[in-house]
Amino acid sequence: MKTGLFTSESVTEGHPDKVCDTIADAILDASLVRDPYARVACEVLCKDEHVILAGEIGSSEDVLSGAELDSIVRHCIHDIGYTTTSERFHSEGVRIQNLLGAQSHQIANAVIQKDEVGAGDQGLMFGYATTETPEGMPLPITLAHRLARQLATDRKSGRITWARPDAKTQVTVAYENGEPKEVIAVVVSTQHRAEVTQESIRDYVVSTLIPECLQQWAHDGITLHVNPSGAFTLGGPEGDCGVTGRKIIVDSYGGFARHGGGAFSGKDGTKVDRSGAYFARFAAKQVIKEGLARRCEVQVAYAIGVAQPVSISVDTRGTGDDALASKFLRGFDFRPAAILEALGLRRPIFHETTNYGHFGKPELAWEQ
Repeated sequence: MKTGLFTSESVTEGHPDKVCDTIADAILDASLVRDPYARVACEVLCKDEHVILAGEIGSSEDVLSGAELDSIVRHCIHDIGYTTTSERFHSEGVRIQNLLGAQSHQIANAVIQKDEVGAGDQGLMFGYATTETPEGMPLPITLAHRLARQLATDRKSGRITWARPDAKTQVTVAYENGEPKEVIAVVVSTQHRAEVTQESIRDYVVSTLIPECLQQWAHDGITLHVNPSGAFTLGGPEGDCGVTGRKIIVDSYGGFARHGGGAFSGKDGTKVDRSGAYFARFAAKQVIKEGLARRCEVQVAYAIGVAQPVSISVDTRGTGDDALASKFLRGFDFRPAAILEALGLRRPIFHETTNYGHFGKPELAWEQ
């Protein structure tokens, strides 16, 4: 983006798709607590009072029991905030269907080899970094995440008593000569209790949410849409079906960089959809840190069962020397086993990644 407008969106953990991602990553973490070498591919669907678990888990230990899975699901839903028993989707009333099975022995044999860990599947992943924010992330997605996270924080703290868990945010930024110049538009759609007025919601967004989250980017000329469809009392999985892995652009760079198409949540580190994307982000950040570019996009591609990547490429988007950046990255080990070790991906840390972006959080290993 050299000159023009760019828009990115975010969602809260109460969004139906994020409810599913949260449950999937909680099951992954619980599996890794029991067996750090567990291989997990967990998918979740939520609609009305139904939660469906599907996918595969491979482990040398006993896999999670039905009772344990039931407890994990209900705890996640309760923690998100769906606790109103008069509604169809709430933590105590959901019906859980467990379709999780064992990992294919053919995939297991390809991934877990005698002296190496092969890639869990073929595919391509992208990592991106930029100097335009302290987080090394594009400004539109950074601000959209701030708005969504603050909505959830204010709801849970009781600062706003009318808010419900489901919400979406969107931020449009004007760029000039490759640099962000101004926030042009903001959209906030938040689920709410029936008794609150739309005027009260808008007043909170204008007087509190925008200035606190946008900070120096806030100004009176922003075009603001607050609940543009009107009342938003029916939300979450009761208002819309949720499925794991449908927020891959929210999870990554808000559309500012390319995406390989593979989702993150519910997958252990042998799945390069996740670990490869994390390490590509780490590599792109190191290119920026070394001063080799102001923007950097790294692509890595794998073949199933093969440890060494099929390809690694670098695009500095005209802000650096691609050949020099590529030479620098030759010293990085993109094999799945090396990534698992370097980023500590056999630990139960994935709940920290699920909501408000998998990148730009300083506590995560690939951000350091």
